[in-house]
Formats: sequence, C-alpha cells, structure tokens
Amino acid sequence: MRFGARLALAVTTLIVTVTACGAPHGGGSQPRAGQDCGPYARYGEHPGTTVTVYASNRDREADLFEETWADFAACTGIDVAYEGDGEFEAQIQLRVEGGNAPDVAFFPQPGLMERFARAGRLKPASAEVAALAKEGWSADWNGYATVNGTLYGTPLVANVKSFVWYSPAFFRDRGLSVPRTWAELMDVTEKVAASGVKPWCAGVESGEATGWPLTDWIEDVLLRQAGPEVYDQWVSHEIPFNDPRVIRAMDTVGSVLKNDRYANGGYGPARSMASIAYQEGGTPVVSGDCAMHRQASFYAEHWPEGTEIGPDKDVFAFLLPGTDRTSRPVLGGGVFAAAFSDRPEVRAFQEYLATAEFATARMKKGPFVSANRGVDPADAATPVDRLSIQLLQDPKTQFRFDGSDLMPASVGAGTFWKGAVDWIGGKGTEPVADSVERSWPRP
Repeated sequence: MRFGARLALAVTTLIVTVTACGAPHGGGSQPRAGQDCGPYARYGEHPGTTVTVYASNRDREADLFEETWADFAACTGIDVAYEGDGEFEAQIQLRVEGGNAPDVAFFPQPGLMERFARAGRLKPASAEVAALAKEGWSADWNGYATVNGTLYGTPLVANVKSFVWYSPAFFRDRGLSVPRTWAELMDVTEKVAASGVKPWCAGVESGEATGWPLTDWIEDVLLRQAGPEVYDQWVSHEIPFNDPRVIRAMDTVGSVLKNDRYANGGYGPARSMASIAYQEGGTPVVSGDCAMHRQASFYAEHWPEGTEIGPDKDVFAFLLPGTDRTSRPVLGGGVFAAAFSDRPEVRAFQEYLATAEFATARMKKGPFVSANRGVDPADAATPVDRLSIQLLQDPKTQFRFDGSDLMPASVGAGTFWKGAVDWIGGKGTEPVADSVERSWPRP
C-alpha cells in the first residue's frame, strides 16, 4: 500500500463504510425525524441516485467518514456507495481501462490523478468546486490537482511529514531545548550521543513499500538545504536525480542515519533500521532508549497503547528545522478527490467534499488533518493534528508534496525506495543516486 506506507497507513482517509471484504456499501437514507437539512439545501435533492466511490483505506476510518457524510446522503437522497481496496493504485487503472470506473476516486498520488486527466478520463471540476478550491486551499495545494490550467480535483486529507517526535520529559531532564535551526538540531544530537543514548531511532521496513521513510528524510533535507525551487526541479526531473545538491542532502541524512553513534537507538547498529517495521521505529523514544524519531503526523496512531501526546505528555513533535529560524519548509502528503463522471449527484457530492464544513465535521469525530483554510485548528482531535493544521494554514509555510509520490511510479515507488534501502545498508551515495537517475523513464 503505497499510500498506506507513506501517507496514511495510520492517517485517517476519506471513506465510507466498507464490509470486511471491501465490497461497496451504500450510505444513502431518508432524513431522520426533525433532522435539519438546511445546511445541505445548496446541493439540491437527488432521490434514488447513487454515487460510487473508490479508494484505498477501510475499517474504522470508513466508519468515521460514514458518520460524517450520513446527513448529506440522507438530505440529498444520494446513496454513497464506497469500495475500499488495498491495491487501489493497480486496480483503479484496470477498472478504468475495463470500462468500470467509479464516479469518484480518492487519489493519494497527484501523478496518478494527472495521468487520468491527461488521458481525458477525468472530468474537470465544476465552477462551484473550483471556487471552493480557490477559497479553501493555497495555490500550492490546488496546483497538484491542476493539469494544463484545468482543475480536476480538490485536496481531501492532508498530513505533515516534517515532524520530529520526542519525549518532553527526556528533553527536560537533560536540559535540552527544542531546536529551531538545523545547527541547533545537530547540537542536540551530539549532546544526547555524548550522554550515552543514541539520539535517533527509525524503522523503514514496510512490506512492498520498504524504504519510504528514508526517501522522506532525503526529500525533507533537500527542501531545507536547496529550497523549494530546486526541490521542484528535482521532482520533475528538470535537474538530474544525482544533481550535486541531491548528493549533499543524501550525505547530510547519512551523517545521522548511517552513523552508529547516532542511530539506531533501542535497536542496534544504524543499518538495523532496514529490518525494523516503520510502525515500531519510534517506540524507543517512550522507553528513553532514543531521543528523536523523524516521522509524519500520522505516526500518532503507532505509539504504544496508553501513550499520551502533548507538549507536557509522553511524546510530542516539533517541525524539522530549516537552515534558520525564519524558514518554514514543510514536506507533506494528501489525498485528492476527482470524478470520472459529471452527473448532477456526482457534482453535488464532489462539491460537498470540497467544503470547510465537511472537513470540520470530520475533524470533530477523530484524528484528521485538513489543509483547508476554513477549518479552525481548535476543532482538531489531537495536539499534533492541531499543530499540523496551524502549519498548513500559515502563509509563511513553504509546503511541498512528497517527492516520490510525484515522480514516475517506477522511480518514486521503485528504484528510489530500493536504492534507499541499499544505501542504508552500506552502498555509497553516488552509486545509488546514479542508479536511480539511469532508471528514470526517457521520453
């Protein structure tokens, strides 16, 4: 599960109820007695209609989203039939090619969505959806759903990947302050190592997606060292994968993660992280065998049961620092909703998903992050969700989408992941980068 691995294995994703086998399940019903349908009047009435939705996640996440849009379904008369599939990325292509496209799909990779848009399969967003997108999200976010100047989808779910998780008590007991620059981060790293504790811990095993936590690290550091413009050029292959600036970023990450003095706290030598499941990578932070774990906001779901999250709790998170105190680069990911059909009920559903009202309702039911500027961070279910939303709404934030999600799949989810594992296992930086560069699809 590429999206599950790097974006939302533990992140809440937008879906409706799914049976144990992942079969479609409808969400339409009649309004309850006394139910206020006023908030949904703008979407019209569509009795007896069905909108099919196809995405990747299931289980509890589906239940939460069914509850979120149940009133919309009841008041509009639309039966929302969701189907979740762990092999979404492969199956969506087969379904579309076989003439069985869903009405709406939730895409965790903008590149995959763009491929369908360029092939003429997706329907452009309606004027109403486009207006909501412009109002709700930054140009960066909307740009990932725009192809040749046409908007095809809207951001649905977001996450922040540029977090460093730590134990506030560990820092407090050792007189450490949360670092705000890269130099300060390295100073904290050295102080922890000098105390006899390995400062960093990580796990990069994730089944077929093994390696993605390493590529996130590299992307995060490149964004900080070289800046957003160079990052964009690298992702789009306007500069080669093995550009000297990329080599520098990889070596900077290597100075931490390939260093047995700094990693892998609680587990063993640095290279041990290749066999540690990513869900368990940060566990030693709780026991005090490690000081810091760089991982996304969705890692909140993977701490041991009973772990409390907050600035004065068991664990909390801070933004991976940039080169100075004023820069605020943020690497993240998200899911986009796009439609393969444009019937009135489909347009109504897509419009509802694009509202701040939907995002707010979902936030109030449990962990969920939205980049919509209309949501109030105070409504977030957890402190880290609140921090994530504040960062995403901050006009000073330089947000960039996960690079390997934007690269061709054969590279981003292929040679880059594999190369990162070879690299952490001891292979040199330049040979790995050169190999990924040679694998890039040629026109």
